[in-house]
Amino acid sequence: MNQSNSSSSIKRFPCPSCGAKVSFNPEVAQLKCEYCGWEDVIPESDEQIQEQSYEQYLNQSNSKLATLSEIALEVSCNNCGATVEFEPPQIAGECAFCGSNIVASPTSADPTILPEGLIPFTIGGKKAREEVKSWINKLWFAPNALKKLAQMEKIKGIYLPFWTYDTYTTTNYRGKRGEYYYTTETYTETNENGEEETKTREVRHTKWYSKSGQVSRFFDDVLISATSSVDKQRLDALEPWHLQESLRPYESSFLAGFEAQKPQISLQDGFEEAKRVMDVKIRSDIRRDIGGDEQQINNLSTSYSAITFKHILLPVWLTAYRYQNKTFQVMVNARTGEVQGDRPYSILKITLSILFALAMVGIVITLVIKFN
Repeated sequence: MNQSNSSSSIKRFPCPSCGAKVSFNPEVAQLKCEYCGWEDVIPESDEQIQEQSYEQYLNQSNSKLATLSEIALEVSCNNCGATVEFEPPQIAGECAFCGSNIVASPTSADPTILPEGLIPFTIGGKKAREEVKSWINKLWFAPNALKKLAQMEKIKGIYLPFWTYDTYTTTNYRGKRGEYYYTTETYTETNENGEEETKTREVRHTKWYSKSGQVSRFFDDVLISATSSVDKQRLDALEPWHLQESLRPYESSFLAGFEAQKPQISLQDGFEEAKRVMDVKIRSDIRRDIGGDEQQINNLSTSYSAITFKHILLPVWLTAYRYQNKTFQVMVNARTGEVQGDRPYSILKITLSILFALAMVGIVITLVIKFN
């Protein structure tokens, strides 16, 4: 497995011009000094993003692990347990996942499966806050406290870990094909005059035939999140990511000024989730192969071959806030601007709206009675 630590030739900090902090700036897609404006391009890599053998990795030792960069530090949140990595001079501050203050001291980052690729941030923090504000303004019955979220400076840019899987599948199945046929049925019905009429109608039936067969498919880049710190359905709703055109070979310079989360879901558990995702399409293939008007799948058996994987990082702006002792997260796809989040409801606003609606109904009823 050709895993090696990608060490950038670019000096990320301090700024060679003034000595201040240098970060990756999404607006210009370059490293930029926050103080004097010095910029430096991250060169396009000549390396190709490589698929890694799943079976080979499982049979190898941890000698293929590496840190995200030579200077990466990591810290864990005492409240939610999330572990993130970052590069000095950045500090951990608040946890992006739960909003708690991180009190633990950073340590040298432990090795992990080095990412093969990432999608760099293309939306900056200011734009992300504008997207969150727009999202909040569209929410019905949101408490006034939620409005303050759009003004928060606490939104954090973080690379979340994902697995992608490629594999060939072969599925043997047994089931039934249902074909419709119709018979004519006679029935009586009482018409508007109270008289009974005799009518006929077509009644649909299904005749079933046993069917067995085999379907095959190649799955490319089945994307599975490797984090359990955010809501999976919300994270899935941030798609699409457009991996084919946006994914770049991993380069640690893109991490400057951002955090990165290590995988919380193992490679093996990720593949089990990928199987469930693939099963939906496999069953669709089987139903198409069975044909007819209806299909039943009694049993199926799928084998997987030539399994490969990639560890990739995808960019998200993330903020967490507390309302009435509950934690709510809001995420922004840092490539497309798509916003997904949890939201509380204002019981007071809902109650007032109901009372207002009841009052309006009462007024209408009173007017109708008065003028009738």
